[in-house]
Amino acid sequence: MNEHHRVVTLDEWLKARLELLAKEKEFTRLRDELSQHRRELPWERVEKEYVFEGTNSKETLAQLFENRSQLLVYHFMFAPDWEEGCRHCSWWMDNFERNIVHLNHRDLTMVAISRAPLPKLDAFKKRMGWTIKWLSAANSEFNHDYYVSFTSVQVAKSEIYHNYRQKKSSMSDVAGVSVFYKDPRGTIFHTYSCYERGPGHT
Repeated sequence: MNEHHRVVTLDEWLKARLELLAKEKEFTRLRDELSQHRRELPWERVEKEYVFEGTNSKETLAQLFENRSQLLVYHFMFAPDWEEGCRHCSWWMDNFERNIVHLNHRDLTMVAISRAPLPKLDAFKKRMGWTIKWLSAANSEFNHDYYVSFTSVQVAKSEIYHNYRQKKSSMSDVAGVSVFYKDPRGTIFHTYSCYERGPGHT
């Protein structure tokens, strides 16, 4: 808080607040419009059969839906050579914990997926006290196909394809969210993805 912040009379404050309120309402209108565009985004059929390592067994992408029609994957930054997960992602995982039950009641399953081997994920999950389903994509192309992990060649050149454009970065992994839909016939579609850089795992 800035102790030298401008101080005004009530009338002046109300005038400034009403001006801001008009901008807030415009922002809400634009956000609703953007949300509509997001819902109307075309879908991409998922052709590959991805397999992940879970606590109980190997599971395919289709199995992760758990009899629901929607799947939300949180791409947690945890590269194979790291000893612990990203702090930024950990903050989000703390917040996801209490929301998953509500998502389940809305026909949506949420899981976390990282490239680190399963024993590292399980150990970190236990340390943090999380219950979220967390799987390893260590032996899968999943993270690379959805632009959250990058090859050693890309990292060495500091040239990665991130957030739908080429950019200069030597990061091996980034955080993000990918959403999928499974129709009654079992066909899976990729419906949405978004990414954030985050501060890395340090």
